[in-house]
Amino acid sequence: MSALKNVLAPSFVLPIGARRGALPAAVAATLLLAACGAKEGAPGGAPPGGGMPPPEVGVVRVSEQTIALQTELPGRVEPVRVAQVRARVNGVVQKRLFREGSEVKAGQALFQIDAAPYQASLDSAQAALAKAQANVTQTTAQAERYKPLAEANAVSKQDYINVVAAQRQAEADVASARAAVQTARINVGYARVSAPISGRIGRALVTEGALVSSAEATQLAVIQQIDTVYVNFTQSTTEVLRMRRALQAGQLRSAGDGAIAVRVVLDDGTELPRQGKLLFSDLTVDATSGQITLRAEVPNPDGLLLPGQYVRVRLAQAELPDGILIPQQAVTRGTQGDSVLVVGADGKPQPRPVKIGSAQGTNWVVLDGLKPGEQVIVEGFQKMMVPGAPVKPVPWSKGASAPAGAASAANPAASAASAAPSASAASAQ
Repeated sequence: MSALKNVLAPSFVLPIGARRGALPAAVAATLLLAACGAKEGAPGGAPPGGGMPPPEVGVVRVSEQTIALQTELPGRVEPVRVAQVRARVNGVVQKRLFREGSEVKAGQALFQIDAAPYQASLDSAQAALAKAQANVTQTTAQAERYKPLAEANAVSKQDYINVVAAQRQAEADVASARAAVQTARINVGYARVSAPISGRIGRALVTEGALVSSAEATQLAVIQQIDTVYVNFTQSTTEVLRMRRALQAGQLRSAGDGAIAVRVVLDDGTELPRQGKLLFSDLTVDATSGQITLRAEVPNPDGLLLPGQYVRVRLAQAELPDGILIPQQAVTRGTQGDSVLVVGADGKPQPRPVKIGSAQGTNWVVLDGLKPGEQVIVEGFQKMMVPGAPVKPVPWSKGASAPAGAASAANPAASAASAAPSASAASAQ
């Protein structure tokens, strides 16, 4: 019909001599154009008067759900067990028997200190023990001989007492020599330094040829267990008090009777696949910072968490039984408060002030201002050119492209350009 308009439109401009005969044709053309305009305004076309259809906007329908309230706090990683390997005898380090940064087992040899002096002391103690044992044999035999003689009064009782005392002294010498042997054997064992616990050992703090001392307890290396680590973090007393009051008032529900789940977020924003658990809460408040110390135990079989590393901890402390979540991009935050756009019953967007709580991933927790069933605009704000004009709500999903038909509604020039060839073709016919 547009092509027909293009064909008939020039008939209104006629020569003076031909106007009287062409008047009926002009009237007919006018009526025909009016009929075409009425048909184009029918359902399925543009609104009467040439207006554009309402723009499509992505919306989410408000619904209540149980929300686990999470608190994100900075924390620091700490190994479960730490052992400082130190020298327990004096001497020169002869060998390093481990690879730096490797996993070691409890009892594994780490360093070899020169054990020659201690081996000599062990040999001397063993010789003294043998001598004491021989003396015991002699004094024991003598005491056994003197016993019947003393009973028969063949020897004086004083001589017999002296012999028995010598026997007991020899036995004491044997016990002392055995202790000396044990001490020397221990020193020889200390010369071969072993790992007190299993874990990852760091760099060696001494090299071969270094003189170490037991008096100064020279540190040789450090072993840390990181298969499971602790994450220490703090939380303000205000947050803890607010959470407890909400639980007592019934506004929040505890996440469970067992241990509270803890998630760890790395510096790059990735979350560890394995969750940890909250171990305890230190009820003592730091007077300088007003913080309460918390500790979580987190599995670390992959070794992604290292001692001293700073991480972020997501702690689910309670649950909101009738909570509302909306995408963060739907909320306009300002100094006067937070607000969203809600599609009203007449299809027109209406601003609505809301009260925002904590963030849950890419969503906000709405504490007040929205009711179940309402439609909140998330996408398509740039299409609402006329304030108060109606919009066409379509369901929005995260990561989805623009709704079908939105491009033509947003760019009418492109639609007119695409329709122009068809009109030209109709005119040619």
